Formats: sequence, C-alpha cells, structure tokens
Amino acid sequence: MKKIFTLLTIACSVVVFAQDEAPKLSISGTVDAYYQTNLSASDTVSQSFGTSFADETGFALGMANVILSYEGEKTGVVADVVFGPRADAAVGGYNINQLYAYWNVSESTTLTVGRFNTYLGYEVISPAGNFNYSTSYLFSNGPFSHVGLKADFDLGSDVSLMLAFMNPTDVNNNTTGGYALGAQLGYAGQYLNLYYDDEEVLGFEIDYTGGFDLSDDFFLGINGAYQVSDDAGFYGFALYPQLATSDAFSIGLRGELFGLHADGADDLPSVFATTLTGSYTVENLTIKPEIRLDSWSEAMPYVDSDGAASDALAAFTVAAIYSF
Repeated sequence: MKKIFTLLTIACSVVVFAQDEAPKLSISGTVDAYYQTNLSASDTVSQSFGTSFADETGFALGMANVILSYEGEKTGVVADVVFGPRADAAVGGYNINQLYAYWNVSESTTLTVGRFNTYLGYEVISPAGNFNYSTSYLFSNGPFSHVGLKADFDLGSDVSLMLAFMNPTDVNNNTTGGYALGAQLGYAGQYLNLYYDDEEVLGFEIDYTGGFDLSDDFFLGINGAYQVSDDAGFYGFALYPQLATSDAFSIGLRGELFGLHADGADDLPSVFATTLTGSYTVENLTIKPEIRLDSWSEAMPYVDSDGAASDALAAFTVAAIYSF
C-alpha cells in the first residue's frame, strides 16, 4: 500500500510539473460602444473633431477585438483580431490589429517579428488602454502599427532600448521597396521615440511619452512630438492629469496643442483641444462620460447651431467598454 501511495505521489508531481512547463494559451479582448451628441451644433450636420474614432453622433459602435496569446518557455505568438468602425479606421480591411511571434533570446533580449502596434505616442488603438475615449491629434496623425522586426533590450537600472527595421508605417504589403527605422530609449517610465522612413510616408518623427505619479492618487501623463515629411508636417504637446477619487472612479483631463508647419508658410492653423473624462468601473465594465471642446486658431472647419461657420466644436460622449 505504501508503494502504491508513493507511485501516486510521484505521478501527481510529474503531472503538476508538466502543467507548469506546458505552453500557455490565453484569450482576452474588449468590446465598446458609445453615444455622442454635439453641444455647439445640431446633430443633423455631419461633422467631427478630425481625430480618429468616436466620430459619429447618436448611438454608435467602437470595435470588438479578441487577442489570442500562446506562450512557450522562450517563444510565443500573439494574434489580435478586430472588427467594427474603430477597427476599420485603424487597420484597414485586414481585421488584424496585431499578429506577431517573439523569441526571448535571453533574460534581457527579445526579438519580435510581424505586425505590432506603434511604440510612438501616449495613446493606443484599444479604448481599454486609454483614459480618454476620444483620441488626440498627436495619436491620430502619427503611426498606428508597424510590420517588421524589432529587438527589445533590458539594459538594467530601469533603462531599456528598442531598435526596429520595418516597412513604412501602416504598410502591410511593401510594394515600394522602401523601409523604415525605429528606435526607443526608455528610462524609468519615460520614453524617447524616433522613426524614419525613406519613402516620405511619415518621414521623420521624434516623440516623447512619459508620466509621473505626483501622489498615490494623482498621475500626470505627457506627450510631445514633431514630425516632418517633404518639408511639412505637424507638432504638438499634450498633458494628461488624472485623479483617482476612489477604487472605482477617476477623472482626467487631456489638454492638447496641435499645429501644422511647412517651410515658407506662416500662420498655419493650430488647434487647442480640451477633453474632460470620467471613468467608472464595475467588474469588467468601464463607463466613460466625456466632454470635449476643440478650438482652431484660424480655420473654420465647423458649423454652429445656426449653421454658420465656426472655429470650435463641443460634444458630449458617454462610452461603455467591456474588457475580458
């Protein structure tokens, strides 16, 4: 009887050990929808802020995405499949947000090949990854995703380095023969990002993304960027103060200055956009009420409630995001 008990113990140990060493498959994702109404104009006039996503009035859909992740001892794959208007605006007709394989060459070095979301900027495609539901001009005018090879290095003491060789930004099928180079230097949660392509698709962009915990409940995010392609481009700076008032509710503000520049051109338009967002979470559901006001310096791209040209647009949005 003792021998049988010993054999059973060994067998159970082997099974537990095998389960610990076996590759791990995980499934996650999000679903989001929203309601939006203009505060400074009639909803019957088709107009939006000019940034990506959340640009419809009334009840509207965001996107659904399912992320499959398969992780081995040193290698793994990620497949992020997306559907809906937000997905169409971000990834085109492929319905693939991310699709890549990675190899942990060592404890400090990881190689990744495939399609992965951009390393530039403060905001991301998934609404679950942003505090504000609507997106910034900096995010909307920068790259969304890249296809290529990147290497991430953990240099120790909170220092990291990423180097990338890619197709020009947001290009899946490279028919031009041109390529892009990318780099990111990180220290203690602050990141300096560089991008360059020789096809003038995005040209050159330098971007700083970071933030600081000013207290246990107050966080300040920062994003600044400058981009140039064929002697023209954009610049911008954004602050993201966020205050957690409880475990379930936070409130945050995005203040952004964004403008265009070109050699030999003076007084190109710029916009100051202010977005106030609340975030209430119950279980896996997050409700985000949001008020946004964009005001342009010279251009008058909007119309007001009387149908007259206006340089400002205000809207109220409430979004629901479910993460699993």
